[in-house]
This record gives sequence, C-alpha cells and structure tokens, in this order.
Amino acid sequence: MSQPIAPQPFEEHPDTPSRDLLRKQLRKQRRSLSFEQQLRASEHLALNLQTNPDLLRARHIAIYLPNDGEIDPHPFLDIARRRGVRFYLPVLHPIHPGRLVFSPYDDGVELMANRFGIPEPMFREGLRRPAWALDAVLFPLVSFDEQGGRLGMGGGFYDRTFAFSRIRPRLAPKLIGLAHDFQKVKKLPVQPWDVPLHSVVTDEQRYRFNG
Repeated sequence: MSQPIAPQPFEEHPDTPSRDLLRKQLRKQRRSLSFEQQLRASEHLALNLQTNPDLLRARHIAIYLPNDGEIDPHPFLDIARRRGVRFYLPVLHPIHPGRLVFSPYDDGVELMANRFGIPEPMFREGLRRPAWALDAVLFPLVSFDEQGGRLGMGGGFYDRTFAFSRIRPRLAPKLIGLAHDFQKVKKLPVQPWDVPLHSVVTDEQRYRFNG
C-alpha cells in the first residue's frame, strides 16, 4: 500500500492567504487517500485513543461525522460505547450564528444535512448537552503543529463555542484534535482567537500540549 506523501515545507507567514493555501493543500492530500488507507488510519487512531489518559474517565464525548477526507473516529466510538460512553454530535445553533450545540448520537438517531451538507441531528432543546458539560471533544483538524497550534476549516465554530475555555479552563472539556499524522507541520500561522488544544491524536501517535 502506498503511503501518503508528506506535505511540502510551508512558508510561515501569519496572514490569511498563507492559512488558506495550507488548508487547500492538506485538504486535497487527505481526500486523495484510498479507502484502504482511510480504513487503516481509522483503526490505528482507535488504538491510540483507547489509551489516551484524557479519555480513560470520560463518559460524555463529542465526536464528528467524517467529511472531506477527515480521519474517521467511528472504530473508537464502537469500542467506547461498550464501556458506557455517551457520544454527541455538533449541531449548528439555530439562534446563535457561528456556534455549536451538542446532541446525543445514539443508534437510530435521525440525521439531516445542514447548510454545509454535513449530516447532523435535528435540534431539540431538551436533548442538547452544553459545551461545558462535555468531558472531551474530538474534532477534526486540517493541520496542527508541534506547539499545539491548529488549523480548521475556517468557520470558527469550535473557537466561538469553546472560547470560555480561555477564561475558565477548569470548566472546559479536554479539546482533542484528530488528524492523519501527515497533517502535522513544523509551525502554523495562528490567530489570537484560536482556542488551544490539550492534545492531538493521529493514526501514528499522540501529541500533548497543555492541561
């Protein structure tokens, strides 16, 4: 099986065009992975998540449905459910634009495509779980660096939703980015509003940054 080609060295400038260029490059690279490569990566990711100290006691975990070549967390979900973990999916908030709420992700839950074409549970006020009440959040990355900097899709949904973690870090869940290991770069141009990660878990290893 051919291995994904490592990204070319990226010129480090803290401007938006640089972030957009890197985002385009790595999204294309992860979309180019074959089904077999994605399957193997997701299985290795599950093994690394099982032994992650931040998840050993977590009982309420937010997860995502993979899209655009993102690494698939479902093999971990299948294992963790057997030990009583409850999972939740992000839902675009219908009242507060640019923010997320989290709804239970159970067998048989009805999903509908949001405005980005990504399936999500229907918003139900009584079923949602506040961001601060989660134990951990697993979310996809476009890229990350050795200092814990991260690059997402550019919408800022997670940054707005978990902005409180800067003010009250003890109330914040563990924020854990998931990615293919080739998505790591030496240094990312970061923005002041980027919410920092506790760790990143890939198909090859774990990277811990703070907390």
